[in-house]
Amino acid sequence: MTAPLFYVDAGALDQRAAGAQVVLDGPEGRHAATVRRIGVGEQVLLADGSGALAEAVVTATAKDELTLTLETVHAVEPLQPRLVLVQALAKGDRDDQAIEAATELGVDEVVPWQAGRSIVQWKGERGAKAHRKWESVVRAAAKQSRRPVVPVVAPLVSRDALVSRAGASALTLVLHEEAVDPIGSLDLPTDGEVLVVVGPEGGITPDELEALTAAGGVAVRLGPTVLRSSSAGPAALAVLASRLRW
Repeated sequence: MTAPLFYVDAGALDQRAAGAQVVLDGPEGRHAATVRRIGVGEQVLLADGSGALAEAVVTATAKDELTLTLETVHAVEPLQPRLVLVQALAKGDRDDQAIEAATELGVDEVVPWQAGRSIVQWKGERGAKAHRKWESVVRAAAKQSRRPVVPVVAPLVSRDALVSRAGASALTLVLHEEAVDPIGSLDLPTDGEVLVVVGPEGGITPDELEALTAAGGVAVRLGPTVLRSSSAGPAALAVLASRLRW
């Protein structure tokens, strides 16, 4: 089994080298020392969430904290192209399920989209709370899957903002049940951003599809079945990851 990963504050690993000591405290220290009961001599991974990764060994324990000695410290280089999931807001936590699985599959950014047929609406404090929940879901999934870099959770986008981003991407794939081209048949870029656009329960509207394809997006299908909004994005990302990263 690989060593468990814990997150430290941004910059906590800067200028650190093998032999340096780090104290893991706060919620992560409590999880490591009290919940996981990690003891002296055990190996752990430390990451700052933005690319710094360290292998460390526990040298002392205390209530809700560990003292660690770093064995290696290095920077994880970002992968190209970046994989971005544009997930329409969906009811019943299906969008939460989608971004959790997408994070485990290696997505680099998730973008919440207020699609025309989204029943859920992010407005005011409710929207801010929902956005914070997405950040929490993504961070927990990144930690569970031992990812040194936590995916970005972008601000909520409207159709116009999404169309603008699609026009600037290296490739935008719009998942649509009536599309002709299978997702595995397309040539993929070697850099830039690859956007995967997933609609809500009611699907992407004809106007949205027209606007995205006019901006350069390509409508694609995953197969003969129709997937839920919670599973379509992760399924598409798995196909892309198998061709680009695995």
